Amino acid sequence: MVKSWKKTITYSAIALSLAVTAGCSTSSSTSSGTTAEGLDKELNVFNWSEYVPEDVIKKFEEKHGVKVNYSTFSSNEEMLAKVSVGKGIYDLTVASDYYIQPMVKEGMIQPIDMNNIPNYKNLAAEYINKEHDPGNQYSIPYMGNTVSLGYNPDNIKTEITSFADLWKPELKSQIVMVDDQRFVLGMVLKTLGYSGNETDPARLEEAKQKMLELMPNIKAFDSDSPKTLMVNGEVNVAFVWGAEIALAQREKPQFRTVLPKEGLMISFDNFVIPTGAKHKKTAEAFINFMLEPEINAEISKSFPYISPNKEAHPLIDKDIMNNPAIYPPEEEMKKVESVKDIGDAIKLYDRVWSEVKSSQ
Repeated sequence: MVKSWKKTITYSAIALSLAVTAGCSTSSSTSSGTTAEGLDKELNVFNWSEYVPEDVIKKFEEKHGVKVNYSTFSSNEEMLAKVSVGKGIYDLTVASDYYIQPMVKEGMIQPIDMNNIPNYKNLAAEYINKEHDPGNQYSIPYMGNTVSLGYNPDNIKTEITSFADLWKPELKSQIVMVDDQRFVLGMVLKTLGYSGNETDPARLEEAKQKMLELMPNIKAFDSDSPKTLMVNGEVNVAFVWGAEIALAQREKPQFRTVLPKEGLMISFDNFVIPTGAKHKKTAEAFINFMLEPEINAEISKSFPYISPNKEAHPLIDKDIMNNPAIYPPEEEMKKVESVKDIGDAIKLYDRVWSEVKSSQ
C-alpha cells in the first residue's frame, strides 16, 4: 500500500507543485515572536471550503493573538498532493478517516500532543479511538458526513426512493453529485448490491460501466457548494453532502431528503498536523478551540455536518439535530457503511474515476 500511495502522490504532486510553490510566500512565512501564552503568532490552515465560518476564525485570532492564513481544497486527493510537496507550508489540515493510516505510513503527519487539547474530553466515545487511529495519536475528529439524496418534487414528476432511481431517463441533466470518487463509486457499487468498499477488479469494471450509463443524467460534479445549483433551480436531484441538502432546504424547503434503501456511506473528517509544521503548538490550540462546545455549535449552525462533540449537541438547533439528511435515524444508521482505506485497490478507483470523468 505504501508503494502505491507514493506513486499516487508523485503523479499528483508534479501537477500541483507549481501551485503550491506559488503560495509559499504567504502561507509559509514565519511568525515574529510568540503570544503571552507561548503560541506562535501565525497559523497556516488548509481545509475544505465551507467548513469553518469566518467569524469563528476571527474569534480564535482575537482570543489567542494569532493570525490565521486559511486556504482551501476541494478533494482529499488535492489535499494529499499539496501536503506531500509542501512540507512546512501547512500547520494544520483535515483528512477523511480512510486517509489517516496511509498518511501515517507515508510519514506525512505527526503525533498530536493531547496535553494541549483538553477539550478532547468533549468528544463522544463512539467517534474516537477508531481502527484508523487507535488512541487518536494522529487525528482528532472534526465533522462527519453522509452523502445523501435529495430532490425537488415540484419540478420532477418521478418519485425517488433509492440510488437506482438516479438512472431514470427523465432525469437527464438533472443531477448534481459530489466530486468524490469514493462516495460516488461507492454509491454505484451499492446499487449493484456490492460493498461500497469493493476491491474486486471485475466488480469495479462493472461499476464503471454502470456509472457511464448514468453520466447523461449528471449536470455537474461539485463538492464545494452543490446547494447553489439546487437553490438556483439548475438541478432538481442531488447526491451530495447531507449538510448541503439541509442548507438548500433553508431556501427551498420543498427539497425532500431521501434515505435510499441501499443504505448510505459515512466518513469523518479529522484534524491532522503535517510533518514539518512550523507552528505545531498553535495548531493544537486551534484544534482545542474548535472543540469548545459553543464554538462547535456555532460551526454547526453555518455548516450543519455531523458533530462528534457531545457537549455541543444540546446547543445545536433542534432542526439540525432532527434533520435526517444530517443525522440519519437510528434504524438507518444500522445500514450505514463506513468508507475505509482500500489499500492498493485505490489505483483501480483512480483509473475508473478518471475514465468516467473523461467521458463528460
